[in-house]
Amino acid sequence: MAEAKAAQEILEESESGGRKPKNWTRWLIFAVAVGWTIFQLWATQLGTIDLFVLKSIHLAFASMLAFLVYPYGKRSPRDRVPWPDLVLGLLAVAGPLYIAIQFQAINEQQGGVANARDIWFGTLTILLLLLAAWRVLGRVMPIIALVFILFSLMGPKGVFHVSLPSWLQFHAGFSWPQAVNQLYLTSEGIWGTPIGVSASFVFLFVLFGALLERLGAGLFLIQVAYSLLGTSRGGPAKAAVVASALHGMVSGSSVSNVVTVGSLTIPLMKRVGYPAETAGAIEVASGSNGQLMPPVMGAAAFIMANYLNIPYSQLIIYAALPAFLAYATLFVVVHLEALRLGLKGVPRSELPPLGPILRSGFHYILPLAYLIYALVIAKISAERAALNTVALIVVLMFAQELFRSLRAGKGPLAGLRKAFLLTIDGFENAGRGMVGIALATASAGIIVGVVTTTGLGQGLAQVVQFLSGGNIILVLILAHLTSLLLGMGLPTTANYIVMASLVVPVVLNIADPAATNQALKIAAHMFVFYFGIMADSTPPVALAAYAASAIAKSDFWRTGIQGFVYEMRTAFLAYMFFFNPALLLQGVSGFGQALEIAGFAFLGMVAFASATMGFLHTKANPVQRILLLATALLLVTPGSLTLFGTTFPALLIDGIGVGLLLLIYLWQRTTTRAARAVL
Repeated sequence: MAEAKAAQEILEESESGGRKPKNWTRWLIFAVAVGWTIFQLWATQLGTIDLFVLKSIHLAFASMLAFLVYPYGKRSPRDRVPWPDLVLGLLAVAGPLYIAIQFQAINEQQGGVANARDIWFGTLTILLLLLAAWRVLGRVMPIIALVFILFSLMGPKGVFHVSLPSWLQFHAGFSWPQAVNQLYLTSEGIWGTPIGVSASFVFLFVLFGALLERLGAGLFLIQVAYSLLGTSRGGPAKAAVVASALHGMVSGSSVSNVVTVGSLTIPLMKRVGYPAETAGAIEVASGSNGQLMPPVMGAAAFIMANYLNIPYSQLIIYAALPAFLAYATLFVVVHLEALRLGLKGVPRSELPPLGPILRSGFHYILPLAYLIYALVIAKISAERAALNTVALIVVLMFAQELFRSLRAGKGPLAGLRKAFLLTIDGFENAGRGMVGIALATASAGIIVGVVTTTGLGQGLAQVVQFLSGGNIILVLILAHLTSLLLGMGLPTTANYIVMASLVVPVVLNIADPAATNQALKIAAHMFVFYFGIMADSTPPVALAAYAASAIAKSDFWRTGIQGFVYEMRTAFLAYMFFFNPALLLQGVSGFGQALEIAGFAFLGMVAFASATMGFLHTKANPVQRILLLATALLLVTPGSLTLFGTTFPALLIDGIGVGLLLLIYLWQRTTTRAARAVL
């Protein structure tokens, strides 16, 4: 189908490079990508490689692939690699490999101080990193990184003798050798925490997703959701929500979720009566929220766990309830949309039977089940859990293809050959898919390094404190808007790193000056993470919306704006858990309390979604929409509420909220019956 092909091209251009050479360079790309994957597996299994060396080799592979598989502009050829790109790819390897080889000598013999040769290699690395990032991530990331580099060079002792405002001048300015020394030879720059997480954890989880897709799990999850929900009102849309949630558990990419699930569900949604823009918007909201779903939440989540100094297994527990609420509310939203449009489901006779689907694909669940068990119950380290799961998928791949080959009478060799090719294809896809993440983390490392060494964060904190007057709600709104703005040009991972470095400390400085509230710290990081994900579906730069509109053959702007309206419930959820960290299961004493919190929060989000949609049982009038918003606020208010000198306990507030929601529903239902009686 042409629409699905167009969406697939968007996915490939953005996440794995759009170049598919037909000459010998095809095998060069294959060798580099597969070689990178094998190196990462070997390094994880060995476990003794110095982290600094691992980071540098990680970036060397990514930088070379960036120039090989990502064309520069629309005129650059897709069917071959031009010789300038080959040269740039080779040069891009030089700087990272130099630091890998010379790392020990630089530290032991030079005391970590750069000599002239180090400066040359460092300069080459920084320039080619920014150039590669420009190709892969777009112009915003390298421009921001360049601005921060220039800022570090400003000051009375810097390259640029510029007098900055007092709230910005926390450093004397660096010379170029000092800047290169900081960014290239220390762990407070390119080789900082972000790329360390990319090299240690993220690659294995990207490989996990790539291999699971080759195994056939993606189609299985979609078919299960469609078979279960297809007959219900607006069934294909509900199947899209559930399938996106399931697919999001193994994929940390919004665009991948949209393309994989939407290619099947969007045409079905249109078939039962959803307008093209609505069908695309539902998939945009569903696919974007996939990054919220544990256990694989994308690269940013692994970096967040590192910043918070908690195990990744703990982070996915904190993230579980908000993710469930996001999808549960979206499920209600698509049901309300179906009610508004008067839609039905798909006849059972046209749906795939559930029994045969489960029998033929039950083994697809095993890797995901093992990963959750390893992380949450067995408390195995994230990299070891991912490595074991990858091994399990490979075993299942060979067993599956061997069984299918024998059943088809083709003999064992045909099955083994196909399994091998699928595995290698997964290896290549993982390597190509990691390029953007590695470059984003390395480029963001420059920004983090400048913020750390220049004291810029202190100046920003003072400015925000002054502008907001210490009002935490204004600060959060500023963080919200900044994250969406950055997200228009930055991928989720880079967006989160920048926000976590610049904005989260400011938020915490105002909300928790004593820095004693760990729950609030987790909530602040999750807050910017959520809005970074929302940027994927926020026009004008919304790749998820571009992909969905391509499949739906709908107008991009209408699709994107409607998707953004659906996503407003996610924004509301982020504010909810910031002011009520119990939604992140912080300070929750047992299952009963968690269930109570989840129940009231769900009703609050339904009320908010109904208010933004203007529909509950029927179309809501302005008064009803205002009351629905009030209901939402009552249901999500943490703790007791004091009004006019009177304190109302939390349970009473929640009870009033539930009662008000019920009254609005009955009001609409009564009005509808009265209108029918008149007719």
